[in-house]
Order: sequence, then C-alpha cells, then structure tokens
Amino acid sequence: YFLDKSDKYDSRDVERLQQDDKWVENYLIWRHDVVDDTLKMIDESFQWRKEYTVNDLSESVLPKWLFENGALFLHGYDKEGYKLFWFKVKHHTRDPKQQLDKKKLVAFWLEHYAKRDHGKPLTVVFDMAETGISHIDLDFVRFIVNCFTDYYPNFLTKIVIFEMPWIMNAAFKIVKGWLGPDAISMLKFTNKNDVQEYISGEYLPPHMGGTDSFKYSYPPLVDDDFQTPLCENGPITSEDEPESKEEIDADTKETGELNEAQNLNQKKMNSIEQISKSEETDKTEVKPKNAKKALTTFKGPLLHISPAEELYFGSKETGEKKCLIVLTNVTKNVVAFKVRTTAPEKYRVKPSNSSCEPGTSLDIIVSLHGGFAASLQDRFLIMAAEMDQSSGAGVPELTQFWKEVPRTKVMEHRLRCHVIESSKPSSLTLKDNAFNIPAKTNEDLHIQLSHLLQINKRLEEQMNRCLWFQQLSIVLSLLSVTVAAFCFYLASAQRS
Repeated sequence: YFLDKSDKYDSRDVERLQQDDKWVENYLIWRHDVVDDTLKMIDESFQWRKEYTVNDLSESVLPKWLFENGALFLHGYDKEGYKLFWFKVKHHTRDPKQQLDKKKLVAFWLEHYAKRDHGKPLTVVFDMAETGISHIDLDFVRFIVNCFTDYYPNFLTKIVIFEMPWIMNAAFKIVKGWLGPDAISMLKFTNKNDVQEYISGEYLPPHMGGTDSFKYSYPPLVDDDFQTPLCENGPITSEDEPESKEEIDADTKETGELNEAQNLNQKKMNSIEQISKSEETDKTEVKPKNAKKALTTFKGPLLHISPAEELYFGSKETGEKKCLIVLTNVTKNVVAFKVRTTAPEKYRVKPSNSSCEPGTSLDIIVSLHGGFAASLQDRFLIMAAEMDQSSGAGVPELTQFWKEVPRTKVMEHRLRCHVIESSKPSSLTLKDNAFNIPAKTNEDLHIQLSHLLQINKRLEEQMNRCLWFQQLSIVLSLLSVTVAAFCFYLASAQRS
C-alpha cells in the first residue's frame, strides 16, 4: 500500500503509524485482528485524511459561523466517563454549498479530541428534539457514520439517539444498512424517560430531563473543560489563606507519615520495577482490549508524570480521599507547572502552582474537600513549561511567567478520575494517614511478590548459615570419631 500509494498519503500520518503502537492496535481491534481488512481501513482513512487536510484543520481555516451555529460540540460525559459528542440536529439544514465545510467541522472536532485525549473513545448523542423532515440529510449522516466506521478506529462507544421523530424511521432504516453489526449494536434509541440509563442528569439539558445549565456559546471552544474561571488552581480556598488549626495539625501529621511511607514505598517500587520488567518479557498471554498497567508513567518532553492516566479515589463508603501525583523534571532547566481541574469546588491541590528543579521529583497531593465525592467526569490538567535560569520561582514570578509563555511551549497532560467502589485501587492512592496500597490488585501483587522475595532471601541466608553449621558439625563429629578411633587403636596396640 505504501509503495503504490505513497503520494496519496500525508507523510505525517505515515510517520505516526510507524511510531504509534496504540493507533495501530486500534485499527486491528476495529477490524478484529484481520490484517488485510486492517490494511484496507488504514489505506482508506489515510487517503481521506489527506483529502480533507485533517492534520491542518484549525479554527482559523474553518468559517466562524460553523462554530457559532452550535450544531456540533463536545461537552460532558456519559455514565462510563466517555466524552459526549453532541449533534444538535435542529440546527442543521441541508445546503450543498456548505456541505464540505460542515464535514470538515466534524473532522476538526474528532481530530481535536483524538489528539487531546490520546484517542479515548467518544459517545455520540443525536439530539433530535424539535426536528422534522427539513433536517434530514442522509449524505451528512453517512459521512458521520463513515468517520467512525472507516476513518477513526475503535473511537465509538455508543450512539444515543434522543426522541427520533416517527417520520425519520424510514431514513434510519437506510442508516442501519450503512452500519456494520458492531456499530448497530451501539445504537441506543431513547426518550426523556430512559436517556438517563446512559447519561446522568448533570450532563443532560432540561428538555432531556436533566439539570445541566450549560448554554452553548463561541468562543472559546466549548470542549475545553479547563477554561473555567473558577479557582483555576484547584483548592476551594486560596492556598494563601490561613487554614484552621485542625487542618494544619492534620496536614503536618499526614506529611510526616507520608514521608516515612514514601521512603519505604520507594524501596518497594525499585524492586517492583525490576520484577515488572522481567515479568513483561515472560508474558505470553493476550492483553484484554482495555487492559491498563497498575503503575504507569507518562513520559513527556519536560516532565514524567505518574500515574499516567487515572487518579484513583474511593467512594464515600471506602473513604479514600487523597491521591499522589509524582512529577519528575527530565530537563536541564527549572520547569514551572500548575494543576487545574474541572471540579475546583471539590478538590484541594498542593502544590498547585510551583516549579521543579532539574533532575528532581516533586509530589503533588490531590485531596477531596469536605464531604465531596470523586466522579468519573472529573478531570485534571497539568501544564508545564521551561523557565530561564534567571527567572525567579516565587508566586509573582510564576504569575508573570504564565502570562507571557507562548502556548506552543507549554506541555499539557490530562488525568481522569477513577472511583473505586471497594478498597481495591490500582494506582497511587493515599488514605487519611498513610500511603495505602490495598490488596488484590496487580500493584499489590507486585509488592507482595517483592516482599516474599525479600523474605525468601532472608530464609535462604538463614538456611545457608544452618547448612554451614551443619557441615561444620559433621566435620567436627567425623574428626572426633577419627580421634577416638585412633586413641582406641593406640590403647589396643599398647595392651597387645
């Protein structure tokens, strides 16, 4: 394919295919590991990507009215924590002159999200309230379907269709014919009574029976969860404000115990790392589609961030309220960072706006405030940028630095929240007064294995000592028997 059609592909896509294993894996998963079908899909999607100049799509190259229209946007999450891609069908009208721009808008949103969230799948919502025959555009619908079936592999979780008018039943019979059996099983026809089976009320507008007060407007792009004006740095109260004596005492106690636990855990992690590497080479079983490593690290150009993808919090029942984020500066300069969240009223982040010296690691503690509980929809954004050696690292200097640093020089990494119903987290989770690594997770099994290996080593040393004493005792016994036999021999010889 590459040799025959290289001029029909964007070289950036070819380069990414050669480097991005996850992208290749998604193509294979979507085509059930049939290599020929996977190659055909890659070929078709690459040609489409070049035709639509997908890698170069931006707000500046698309008509502004497309964004202002509000027919397509990303907002909110379903009950499984997947981003919602909204199609407000009532804002769409058929117009052949605008069709190409509208299709490019779909491609813009999909590419924008795929790059931002590393290809995490989407849930598509067709809001068909207040629609009629004038809004039916089968060519546009077919393009949307093709995006998910042919161009963006393993990118769709389900399609939620809300209040489809009876007059469109015939049209959707045609649409079903375009969908493969996998995609057809993802169709969910809903109304006001059952849509909350898939999307909770907090992300549904009132006309769908929800409580979401979100009103679409542009600019900025509405999918940017981190453009909230509230408490950018996380805590519900400013870090500069004095805390109560109880909170200070609790934090002091936690810090001391945390340092002890971290020192102990660091030793465990080093041995775990070695065990994990040897285990990985020995693994022969096939990984599940959504399998994740218990402990992972995102290796960015400025910072290595652990965990890489998810922060694990407990439910109200388990009471796990704190998580640890470890940042490691891999540059030769000071790196400024700040942490933002989609739910600033819930979380306290310490430190949330600081800097990290070259070659050092820094711990960030994320804690739930008050009686709040973590949610799958909550997100954290870590922003980082290199500072000049001459720049100071105080609060005024950092504030000025973030105002002046170019967007292109800022590294961004996002973390999701994961709520653990039982006390079985598989990430770095903190209880109120200790570094908590619960049982029955991969991480815990590694730690237990490491502990067992250490115990085994000590037992082996003790056994070696016992064997040495045993051998020494045998030698001494043999020597004693020999001496006694020799004495007996001499005594017998004298008598004779």
